[in-house]
Amino acid sequence: MQGVSLNRRLSIPKRSVFKDLEVVRFGSQVAVRYNGQLYWGTKASPILSSLLTAPDVERRVGENVFGPTPPNAFVGEYGYPKVMVGPLVSVSDCMDADFFSSPASWYGRDYGEIVGFATSLVRGKKQHAVSEQSVFLSQLQDSVLSSRSVDVEVDFTKRPTFSYNFSPTSQPMGPSGDIRRFKLVGNPVISPKVDALVEEKLLVRKALPELLKRFDFYYIQKILSAGVLGVNKKLVPTKWSITASDDMIGKQLLQKVREYPHINDFRIYSNTFLDNHFEILLLPGAWEFEQFESWAPSTPWAVQSTGAIEHEYEPFAGRTKYAESEGGGYYAGRLGVIEALHRMRRQARAIVFREIGEGYTVPVGVWEVRENSRHAMQTPPTKCSTLREALAVLATRLKRPISAYIEKSTILRQRRLNEW
Repeated sequence: MQGVSLNRRLSIPKRSVFKDLEVVRFGSQVAVRYNGQLYWGTKASPILSSLLTAPDVERRVGENVFGPTPPNAFVGEYGYPKVMVGPLVSVSDCMDADFFSSPASWYGRDYGEIVGFATSLVRGKKQHAVSEQSVFLSQLQDSVLSSRSVDVEVDFTKRPTFSYNFSPTSQPMGPSGDIRRFKLVGNPVISPKVDALVEEKLLVRKALPELLKRFDFYYIQKILSAGVLGVNKKLVPTKWSITASDDMIGKQLLQKVREYPHINDFRIYSNTFLDNHFEILLLPGAWEFEQFESWAPSTPWAVQSTGAIEHEYEPFAGRTKYAESEGGGYYAGRLGVIEALHRMRRQARAIVFREIGEGYTVPVGVWEVRENSRHAMQTPPTKCSTLREALAVLATRLKRPISAYIEKSTILRQRRLNEW
């Protein structure tokens, strides 16, 4: 069968079709299949090639798996309200399972290592209604609530296998299989405060302030997905819970940020990780936010085959519609900025410029956007006295012409005389 080089841009209309990209193998050759067509040339992608070494993990997994869960579970979205749900179990010989519980600890690691971390977790799957209660779900929820890894045992209907599908909103997955039997073997260590919040049946928005005092984003996201909070408890698909957590935590902190005094200068924060380059500009004024996203057009994973710049904006009062063009990345990038402003006890207008390079061959999930944004905001900023000066600095750091961003920007086209 004859294909074309991966250097050719794929005509992918929207982010939602990432699920339709599949890596397939024919003997020693690999290709990407999209919409029934094969695209060859993955030798140019060392990260993609390293992912294809995953059968080594597969060979170490049988129909019975005993090991620690990080703790974590995966809740699918297809077929909602009946979804596939199950534990993630570590089969790594060289890494403590607790390391897998928070992608924040992956920051700074080698790209290939990160892909390896994600693919060394075996995923169990069992169809379950999101509102249904069961012994299986109760044990799974206890494992997720644990503050440290806990041993579980999973019997599969057949040996778990890999499925090479990728999504920009979740990291690559290890082998998966249908669950015949699941047993929580170890004793989960659950915080008394979490136990109390679950028993009190508090709504998520009421429990959130207490959770934020004690736990990080990744733990909060997992218990939201596990469906343990509220009166009418429901499982929440993992992808949905990630964006919901970014959005809810951001809104919670914004209640304070909107009351803080304005900054009085222009500040530029920078960071690059996994070939994702971030420049974040803070401007004096009441809270507003916008984010640009620009993929290198030559990458096979680019959403926009033309290399167009995506843009989303929200005013002081917030937005009412989902950020469709950027998806979960918008809310993840925004959270890093809001957290920093909350620490500063200041508010500002904020613009995130995200430029994704050709080296980002395997999307690892929106945690990368969140951590890039967070680390950018922790670096010493470049301070400027005027907007003109700030834009001149940005022009030297961004690959796209600054004029291309100004043309799309809502904030930068607000002409305020004192800024120039």
